[in-house]
Amino acid sequence: MSVAAVAHFTLPDSPYAMWVRDELAGYLHLPKDGTRVEVVGGEIVVSPGPSVDHNGMVRDIERGLFAAELTDPAFVWRSVQTTDLNMFEIGDGYIPNLIVMDAEVLAEARETKAKHLLPYQVELVVEVTSRSNAASDRQPDRKRKVGTKWSGYAHAGIPYYLLVDRDPKACVTALYANPDTRAGTYVELQTWAFGETIRLPRPFGFEISTEQWDHWDD
Repeated sequence: MSVAAVAHFTLPDSPYAMWVRDELAGYLHLPKDGTRVEVVGGEIVVSPGPSVDHNGMVRDIERGLFAAELTDPAFVWRSVQTTDLNMFEIGDGYIPNLIVMDAEVLAEARETKAKHLLPYQVELVVEVTSRSNAASDRQPDRKRKVGTKWSGYAHAGIPYYLLVDRDPKACVTALYANPDTRAGTYVELQTWAFGETIRLPRPFGFEISTEQWDHWDD
């Protein structure tokens, strides 16, 4: 069974600083097989590359976005996958499954060949859970002493967080909105069960088919 590793050992610099300089994976001698290293709540989280069904869900979300772009000339939203997101205000470094931003913002980032995106450039982040690292994506519980991506995105003021939870006990998609940056929480929540059509509210206004979505294997 694949698991996410949380490392605790001495580094020559902070995990965040090494992540920003793209030195962390090399220092940890991680294999170049899709393994990802992030800094979540100040801790190093190493995760295996996602499965095909996981990536298929991400593709389904992008298909909904692409369809809206093709049918509506005024549709301004664009997406990028697995791009580093520098959470500089809290000293974390994430690699969201999908980032949605304004077309002009993306064009400028491409023009400057940006290595990282910054929270103020992002309108929506998408995470699809895997058994190995789902706890890092969700709202932190009482047992967790450090922050998660959920609280990190809220602290950074990212307006919307779409969490697709593939846990067999959940099978739910949650859209979090209206972040409280001081508390590191989201105020609003809307959910859909797997199989339902997701209709994202304004300012996005596009649909996502979840007909083929399923939980991860036990």
